[in-house]
Amino acid sequence: MAALSRLLLQLTYFLLVLVMLMLTGLSCVALLSQAFRQDRDFKERGSEALMIIAAYLIVVIVSLALCFLRRISIRMRLSRISKVHRTLRKGDVPRSVYRYMTEEYVRTCLIAHESLPKDVVRPGWGRPGTTYEGIYYRRALLDTIPRLDALARVVIPTHPPLRPHARMLHHFRFLLPLLTTQREPSIRVGEDGVVDYGEETEEDLLTSLHYYDAAIQIARHSAEEPTMEEFEAGIQAVEDIMTTLHECEMEMFEASDTQLVAPSTIESMSSRR
Repeated sequence: MAALSRLLLQLTYFLLVLVMLMLTGLSCVALLSQAFRQDRDFKERGSEALMIIAAYLIVVIVSLALCFLRRISIRMRLSRISKVHRTLRKGDVPRSVYRYMTEEYVRTCLIAHESLPKDVVRPGWGRPGTTYEGIYYRRALLDTIPRLDALARVVIPTHPPLRPHARMLHHFRFLLPLLTTQREPSIRVGEDGVVDYGEETEEDLLTSLHYYDAAIQIARHSAEEPTMEEFEAGIQAVEDIMTTLHECEMEMFEASDTQLVAPSTIESMSSRR
């Protein structure tokens, strides 16, 4: 649309200039014909024709000079405009211009703020006004993979490399012994004196890694966007895994500090003896 309007303006300007040149030429021809039709001698006719031609030449030269000077002034003003982005201050423009620009900027910000959607729920995004506002569930879940992998390598330096489409349950399989909690069997004595030690259900065998693997599979392959419940389950699972890994990391550091302090303590005790 902008290109079409610019083309129309250029065509209009060209037609206006062409019409003005045609009218100027016709007037010049009319004056010359009138000068030659008068009953005068040849010298008077020639001098009058020269004066007419000189007058029109002066008009053409002055017009071209004005257009040329106008072109130069516009080019010089445009060249003084900084091509580097910088913030305008009060001294850069007149006070009225600066006030007008400030008012328009504030008005634009208010319009943009009022135009923001309110109470609109998009699938896969956090609700406005909640702690998950502006969070894309699918991307947020997938972004936890490299962070969890980096923390797992701190605890297990020989951890296998991360593959793009590997399942989390397979990739972090070496973390399962750390995440599995030993549950004491529930001992019950029946009426006939038989001791029942209870049985472990499937839910008891599931760890945080299983829930995390399910959330990542949904984020990767589900045609529908993850729900808030699925996102919360995945985030809770990865937080539990990271908490366990941080505890293991702290135990490793404490063990290394004990190994470093113990020999020096033994040497000091032997020197005292």
